[in-house]
Amino acid sequence: MRLAILSRAPRSYSTRRLRAAAADRGHDVKVLNTLRFSIDLSGESPDLQFRGLQLRDYDAILPRIGNSITYFGTAVVRQFEQMDVYTPNTANGITNSRDKLRATQILARHDIGMPATTFVRDRKDVIPAIERVGGAPVVLKLLEGTQGIGVILAPTIKVAEAIIETLQSTRQQVLIQRFVTESRGRDIRALVVGDRVVAAMRRVAQGDEFRSNVHRGGSVEAVSLDPEYERVAVRAAQIMGLKVAGVDMLEGNDGPLVMEVNSSPGLEGIETATNLDVAGAIIDYIGDQVAFPQIDVRERLSISTGYGVAELVVHGDAELVGSTLKESGLWERDITVLTVHRGTSVIPNPKGREVLEAEDRLLCFGRLEEMRSMIPARPKRRKRVKALPKDAMQED
Repeated sequence: MRLAILSRAPRSYSTRRLRAAAADRGHDVKVLNTLRFSIDLSGESPDLQFRGLQLRDYDAILPRIGNSITYFGTAVVRQFEQMDVYTPNTANGITNSRDKLRATQILARHDIGMPATTFVRDRKDVIPAIERVGGAPVVLKLLEGTQGIGVILAPTIKVAEAIIETLQSTRQQVLIQRFVTESRGRDIRALVVGDRVVAAMRRVAQGDEFRSNVHRGGSVEAVSLDPEYERVAVRAAQIMGLKVAGVDMLEGNDGPLVMEVNSSPGLEGIETATNLDVAGAIIDYIGDQVAFPQIDVRERLSISTGYGVAELVVHGDAELVGSTLKESGLWERDITVLTVHRGTSVIPNPKGREVLEAEDRLLCFGRLEEMRSMIPARPKRRKRVKALPKDAMQED
């Protein structure tokens, strides 16, 4: 295949390893500076220019987008997607992973275990927010920090208040997160490629430092992950829309707690610790998937008037429980079930004999009017009982 690695650091360890792994496998590989692209929307079809010239055809790209150029970098990746060029990490996936708040919101929606987190803007809400995550000590995180930068441990509520006030005065947005004491300055980095963890290491902070990032002086050691840690790491990466990702997890008392999903994980630390060819595994995966470029399924399926994509939930009292898909009557109503989500597992392209269970979530394509009739009304919050008006007890 013809592969372009999008990187502004051609001499970095990760870029050199990826380029060498691709070349060793006989691929035509180039490292292209992301900032030298021009997005061309003047013609009949989407195009790109590089250094002022029309870009040659590529089969796949591997984005290594730095945090400082996220907006422009993801615009370039998105343009490649419009040109039907395969990328393991989509523009949306990269964008979501860069915003810590957005990433936390997405993972929380899918029941991924994480340290208790809150986000507030008003100073009066800071103390209640800290108490909701378990009180001090508390971890404060800038929304777009990387490599441990912008992560602060506040030992007391007063210190946390002062830090948040100072950061907000400089227009910085701050997450408030529970300090997981049982992790003891350690975390797990799992390198996910496709649907498996290809390598994992434990990072340990040095001295009084609570951040275990290698860039902060943390030491690393190879580790064999329990199946639960592997499952959570793969699922977190998939939820974020990333096929190549570094998933950072704390070792909590009740299991893995995801801290971050990194769309451009460094390879030096994990290859050194594990002595595994992680770069080669990434290139092999891209080679296997290059024929399947990213498609926005909802966008493509919603082009037909009156048809679209929706998620239907099989509630416990519904008559669908216990029936097969063939018996459910969905096909007769012009509704096709694409996947069945059951707990944390997914059943793709389910057959007609699949028996539906309570709380199954059916990802469907079909006639919107038919599906709308099957979506229950959203539950409304219970109205609060208001206080009596001052003149309520006055006699006539």
